Amino acid sequence: MSTLVIVESPTKARTIRNFLPSDYRVEASMGHVRDLPSSADEIPEAVKGEKWAQLGVNVEADFEPLYVVPKNKKKVVTELKKALKQADELILATDEDREGESISWHLLDLLSPKVPIKRMVFHEITREAIRKALSDCRNIDMQLVHAQETRRILDRLVGYTLSPLLWKKISWGLSAGRVQSVSVRLLVLRERQRRAFRQGSYWNLKAILELDRTSFEARLVTLAGTKVATGSDFDPDTGQIASGRKVRLLNEADAKELQARLLGKSWRVSSVDERPVTRSPSPPFTTSTLQQEANRKLGLSARDTMRTAQSLYEQGYITYMRTDSVHLSDQAIAAARSCVKQKYGSEYLSPTPRQYKTKSKGAQEAHEAIRPAGSSFRTPSETSLTGREFQLYDLIWKRTVATQMAAARITQIIALLLVEGAGFRATGKRIDFPGFFRAYVEGSDDPNAALENQEVILPPLKVGDRPNCRELEAIGHETQPPARYTEASLVKTLEKEGIGRPSTYATIIGTIVDRGYAQIINKALVPTFTAFAVTSLLEAHFPDLVDTRFTSRMERTLDDISTGEVDWLPYLREFYCGETGLSNQVKEQESQIDSKLARTVELVGLEAKVCIGRFGPYIEVDNGSGVLKASIPKDLTPDRLDSEQVEALLKQKASEPEELGQHPETGDTIYLLNGNYGPYLQLGDGDREKKKKPKRSSLPKGVTPDLVTLEMAVGLLALPRLLGSHPETGAKVQAGLGRFGPYVVHDQGKEGKDYRSLKKDDNVLTIDLQRALELLAEPKKTRNSRSKKPLRELGKHPSDEAPVNIYDGRYGPYVNHGKINVTLKEGTSVEEVTLEKALELLADKASTSSNRRKSSKSTGTKKTSAETKKTSANQ
Repeated sequence: MSTLVIVESPTKARTIRNFLPSDYRVEASMGHVRDLPSSADEIPEAVKGEKWAQLGVNVEADFEPLYVVPKNKKKVVTELKKALKQADELILATDEDREGESISWHLLDLLSPKVPIKRMVFHEITREAIRKALSDCRNIDMQLVHAQETRRILDRLVGYTLSPLLWKKISWGLSAGRVQSVSVRLLVLRERQRRAFRQGSYWNLKAILELDRTSFEARLVTLAGTKVATGSDFDPDTGQIASGRKVRLLNEADAKELQARLLGKSWRVSSVDERPVTRSPSPPFTTSTLQQEANRKLGLSARDTMRTAQSLYEQGYITYMRTDSVHLSDQAIAAARSCVKQKYGSEYLSPTPRQYKTKSKGAQEAHEAIRPAGSSFRTPSETSLTGREFQLYDLIWKRTVATQMAAARITQIIALLLVEGAGFRATGKRIDFPGFFRAYVEGSDDPNAALENQEVILPPLKVGDRPNCRELEAIGHETQPPARYTEASLVKTLEKEGIGRPSTYATIIGTIVDRGYAQIINKALVPTFTAFAVTSLLEAHFPDLVDTRFTSRMERTLDDISTGEVDWLPYLREFYCGETGLSNQVKEQESQIDSKLARTVELVGLEAKVCIGRFGPYIEVDNGSGVLKASIPKDLTPDRLDSEQVEALLKQKASEPEELGQHPETGDTIYLLNGNYGPYLQLGDGDREKKKKPKRSSLPKGVTPDLVTLEMAVGLLALPRLLGSHPETGAKVQAGLGRFGPYVVHDQGKEGKDYRSLKKDDNVLTIDLQRALELLAEPKKTRNSRSKKPLRELGKHPSDEAPVNIYDGRYGPYVNHGKINVTLKEGTSVEEVTLEKALELLADKASTSSNRRKSSKSTGTKKTSAETKKTSANQ
């Protein structure tokens, strides 16, 4: 008897195959095998003429979805059908959540098996878990299937009904979504707050005091018994002290006068307050908290976090990564407590096993939090993981183990000091027992808040002590606008407001960025002018769809559908049909929406209008004699657009292209122009008939238009320029100007290109071959490097005499040889790595990379990682 087991991905198939009997065949469905049509060519001929066909849902036939097999899945389905013919039993082993249940149901409906069928679920891929799941199979849970299908249909109705309206009224290619549009509005609301913000300024004094040879810091808090103003006392809308605040505002003159008055005076400690504080560890990771923490600590996007977590799960390293639950099984608690004993000692173990209660209504307590898989936890150094996978597993391992560690005991100290009627405050923190801090400290969205977990030492102060003042400094401060959302803080807000499901947040944020509603600048999600236009239209005409409370209620209803408390069909009818349904709302509102107004963004405090055009946003100003227009550069964010910027853009647009002269060889005119990305050079006008664009070149960083000469322009337009041949390879060496600035490159054709950025004193127009070879001989500076100098120089590689060094990188120390980097495993010190050991690590890495490339070529694909589960882009 043979059994066919179907899972979602090849990685999961390879892992689970190791734990099943030899007569079990495991195949991958590659995610969903059926879905609603994504384009017109996927709609079957039989229904193409139906008015609902484009929607993919027959709203007149009880919202019957039109499911099709995408072209890229037809071969997969054919192979699965062939495999099923040779099987005596079918086991559907897709993931245990709504998406996984839906995939199993689609497979069952599509394959129409004639053999016995079982549904097998598990939340970790270990031998014990798989064997247990095999003996405890069940039927497909149709409530979960209906819950997923209702969400999918609802998202399609919202996306495919509203998006065409946005195309007509604002710009082609825009999209709206049930969760996406609310998320975009959150970004826009924050940016509006930043525009409305008015900066306030205040001054303060900082003292460096000394007692018993120990220095400590104190700051001014009161003056003649009145509180001294700080940033929290200001009204962000006026930049002035908020109404009702009884504080003393110091300006620069006040602060410096007080500074001079207090110098040389006697200081006295007036009170000392010590408060013991107990800190308990945070709960184990859910999908949401993992995304937040990985963004804060590792700089990973929500999308990258989920891809990496999915890979860890499918390889058997962690439990299922889509969960709202903070529950830990007895097995997991025992494993974590064992780790604490072995690694930190019994004194660091919590007195009793610590369990956490899930607060989210939609969470399923039968599921577990994200934790290391198995009945015993492999330490990160015991795995063969590297890079992001190692970092994320390390994070999950530490967080899980910390849950069973003793609480941290801290003493917070506040000392007040008086000098000539001025009150100063010194704060300290003493960690009496680190407890779980030994393993894990939760990250923070505010970098300054991370310092909270470091001890701040104060001398043993007593009332009446008279410390000496070594320094007294007057410091000016300016209030700051509300911080923009990061991926971490947006995920936290969405979960707090009950909007969407954490398993979809990565897709939602990815869609917001991909569709041009936001750009990521220094980790912050910055909404674009298009986001402002779309949000304004939806707020004015479909307010419920971008209201957080309405969307949260909708989410709770969808959860109720999954538990059978609410019937899905009446809910869809109420939402979409009838006088107040979405379909009728769109029809009524369409005629009332003026396209010109919809494409216009009015910003508070700005007379000029911002319009959304075919080629991006532009400003429009009526100066009395006509309307002036100018494109808005992509790096100019909405909160920075003011009257001065408008004037500069209009002046830039009004100025004719500057002619620098004629090219000495071609005779073409060389122009100096301004574009969306700044000033640039252009040679001639091109040939429109032949659709030949003129050659262009940006200006190097630090070179302003007024410094550009004809000679410089000719040189820049000639880039990249040939410097000569490399003495070792004979390949050409060139100098050029790229996205990241001037560079030299050793171009070896099929062997690849080796780049080096020019140093500060190098000139791309004058650099010669000898200098280029010097730069190319230097170790390549990778993005993860923190220092130019190696931590250790191990020697030369026997194959090419190139140096083998250890550098400090973003993920810790790593061995480098040429283009190959290998991160050292946790617990391996830099000092214990020999040249021989390094050569072994490099050889293993090179062999793995070579095998992956061969595998990629043989399968005809670029990606070898498991295909992540498909989620609607319209959510």
